[in-house]
Amino acid sequence: MSLMRSMLLAASQNEWLRDRAAHYKFLRRTVSRFMPGETLDDALGSAQILRGKKIGTVFTHLGENIQDRSEAQQVMEHYLEVLERIRESGLQAEISVKLTQLGLDLSPDLCFEHLKVIVERARKDSIVWVDMEASNYVDATLDLYRRVLAAHSNVGVCLQAYLHRTTKDLARLLPLRPSIRLVKGAYNEPPEIAFPRKQDVDESYFELGKQMLRAKKVNSSMRAAFGTHDVALIRRLASFASAEGFLRRDLEIQMLYGIQRAEQERLAREGCTSIVLVAYGSYWYPWFVRRLAERPANLWFMIRNVFAA
Repeated sequence: MSLMRSMLLAASQNEWLRDRAAHYKFLRRTVSRFMPGETLDDALGSAQILRGKKIGTVFTHLGENIQDRSEAQQVMEHYLEVLERIRESGLQAEISVKLTQLGLDLSPDLCFEHLKVIVERARKDSIVWVDMEASNYVDATLDLYRRVLAAHSNVGVCLQAYLHRTTKDLARLLPLRPSIRLVKGAYNEPPEIAFPRKQDVDESYFELGKQMLRAKKVNSSMRAAFGTHDVALIRRLASFASAEGFLRRDLEIQMLYGIQRAEQERLAREGCTSIVLVAYGSYWYPWFVRRLAERPANLWFMIRNVFAA
C-alpha cells in the first residue's frame, strides 16, 4: 500500500479532522464534484438528470458507526422515505445502506430488524444493497445478509476484492443465489488481511468477477454488479462477458457520482447497464477521504481547489 494511501485512510478515521472539515471552503468545493449536495432533494435531482442519459442510480445516505438507538431508528425511517420518494418520482433507483448506520454496533438483532423493514418496503424488482465496511465487520455483515436473504430475494451485498478471504466468501454465498456488488476496497487493512499491492487487488478483482459472471450465466446469482472506475478492468470484464455469450446489458458497472463521467456515459450509450452511486448527507468527511485514497487523481483535483480559493 502506498504511503499516500495509508496516510489518507488514517486521516479518514481522524475525528479532529472530521469535525473541522466542513469549515474549509476548498474541501467543500472539492466534495461538490463527488456528491450533488447534502439533501435527499439534491440526490433525487441528480438522478433525474442521469435518467436522461440512460444511467441508473443507487442512493446512499452518508453515515456510519451510530451508537444511539433512536438515531439508528431515524436512519431506517429516512430510507423508508427515500423508497417512497423513488416511487413517487418514477425513478428506477435503488438504495445502498451501511449496517453500522442501522445499529450494528448496538445489536445485530436491532440492525436485522431495521434492515428487514427496509427490504420489505422496497420494490420486489429492485435491490437493497448492503455496503461492506472494514474487515472486522465482514462476518457480522454476511451473517445478517444471509438472514434477510433467506426470506427476501431483493437484497444484495458488497464484497471487497482486496481481502484475502473474499474468494471463500463468494463461494459460500453462491448456493444462496445472491446479488453481489464487487468493489476493490477502501479501508486501511494490514497485509495479512488485504492485498497491499494494486496489481494483486486488480487480479483478485478480475478472478472474482469471472466467477460472478459464470454464476450468473447458470442462474446461481441474481445480480452481478461491478463497482469500479478502473477502465482497464472494465474492458477486461467486458471482453470476458462477451466471450461467455453475455449481452451488453448484462454487464452492470456501478460508479460514484462525478468520477469517470465520460466512461459512465459511454457504457450507457453502448448498451451496458451503467449505474451511478449518488451519496448525500452532512457526514461526508470519512467517505470523501476514502475516495481520495482510492484515486490519486482525486487528490490532485482537491489540491487545485486549494490554490483556487
